Amino acid sequence: MPELPEGYRVVPEEDRAKAKVFFGHGKTVAANGNYDYAISMYLQGLALDPDDVEAHQEMRDFSLRRKAGGGKSLGMLDAMKLKRGSKDDKQNMLNAEKLLAFDPGNTDYMVSLIQSALKAGYWDTVMWIGPILQKANQDDKKPDFNKYLALRDVYKSLKRWKLAADAAQRALELRPQDMDLPTEVKNLGAMETMDAAGYAKGGSFRDQIRNREQQEQQLKVDKDYLDSDAQSILIADAEKQYKAEPEDSGKAMRLVDVLEKTDQIERENQAIDILQNWYEKTKAFRYRLRIGQINMKAWNRMERQRRMALAEKPGDPELIKDYASFKREQHEFELKEFELAAAAYPTEMKWKYGVGLSLFNLGRYQDAIPVFQQARNDPKYRVDAGLRIGMAFFEAGFLDEADQTFAGLIRDYQLAGDNKSKEMHYWRGRALEQKGNRPEALAHYSQVAQWDFNYRDVQARIKKLRS
Repeated sequence: MPELPEGYRVVPEEDRAKAKVFFGHGKTVAANGNYDYAISMYLQGLALDPDDVEAHQEMRDFSLRRKAGGGKSLGMLDAMKLKRGSKDDKQNMLNAEKLLAFDPGNTDYMVSLIQSALKAGYWDTVMWIGPILQKANQDDKKPDFNKYLALRDVYKSLKRWKLAADAAQRALELRPQDMDLPTEVKNLGAMETMDAAGYAKGGSFRDQIRNREQQEQQLKVDKDYLDSDAQSILIADAEKQYKAEPEDSGKAMRLVDVLEKTDQIERENQAIDILQNWYEKTKAFRYRLRIGQINMKAWNRMERQRRMALAEKPGDPELIKDYASFKREQHEFELKEFELAAAAYPTEMKWKYGVGLSLFNLGRYQDAIPVFQQARNDPKYRVDAGLRIGMAFFEAGFLDEADQTFAGLIRDYQLAGDNKSKEMHYWRGRALEQKGNRPEALAHYSQVAQWDFNYRDVQARIKKLRS
């Protein structure tokens, strides 16, 4: 795991847990329309966990609803108190966010928030507010050149070269006569290419820290697993510890871990037996959930084997039929597992999103749409679920709804040229083409081709529409 730039601040787990209490209270009162109190609760929670992106977005959603309902900005005296800078970067960040909560369209407050979050070391917050600031400035009747430069500088500090280049490009569009910006845009693009293996390739900073710690803890164990004799030693040791303390769930799960790691069906079945015993004894669904995850892993292993066999004989009708039948059975199994998990954890949208994906993969597009619409309420799945909604509308024959869904996604999405933006433009092109709107469909296919000439069948579709 590559090193993060110096300055990132890790929030202790105990503070994160305390913050969740405030967020829960805030969500409850917001449901009753008491947005001012909800904002107060969220700010208290963010004082404990300033880098909870989901909480930032939920509070912004409340503030936008408050504004739409006629909510006023803070009074002049209250605002002046919050605008006064201090030596505490975290407090400056929270002050800026409070100002923004009561005036959610104010880009000056957004700039103050992103700069203070950067200095304070809360970089997931930086990456959350950055696209909001860029879009707000972009949509302004008079976009501010200096706000694009401020955004560029923030992204450069975090080595997010593509985002920095995008902000610099926006600034250049406002001042095309600037002599330095074209070179900087080019250099930032080069930095992205050079740093292609860097940490910026995925996940939040918080997740990267957690993953790195987990990787370091598992390094020796993972090395041991390369040797089957070492696996046997680890399993024997875990079994010995579990037999000595059979009521210790930690010892049980340690044994499950080492058994599952072998990727051997006999060992996995042994792990499942242990989990089933604990599930029957405690009725705690986490044990049943783990059984499903182990089984899905086994299904994936079998799928890879069939796919490799098909790759060796791509025209074999029996293998093609067998693979299609297997994939359907796999999706049906996954659907049942995700439905169980979604019922047990109704507020965790990753399981609901899994239900939607399984329905989509089974061709049950109209069943998948309302499930994805629920999952879309979680900021983590807003874009992915939105894409699947549009694709499901398309596959189900609701072309106007597909067109409008993709149009909304394209309008709100901040990154140009990444895989998701390619999907949005490609599938909107498909919907427009199906509706008979050839010029607009061609424009979307052309945009995808300019980003990635080999994307799907975009070359053939462009040639067809131009012929």
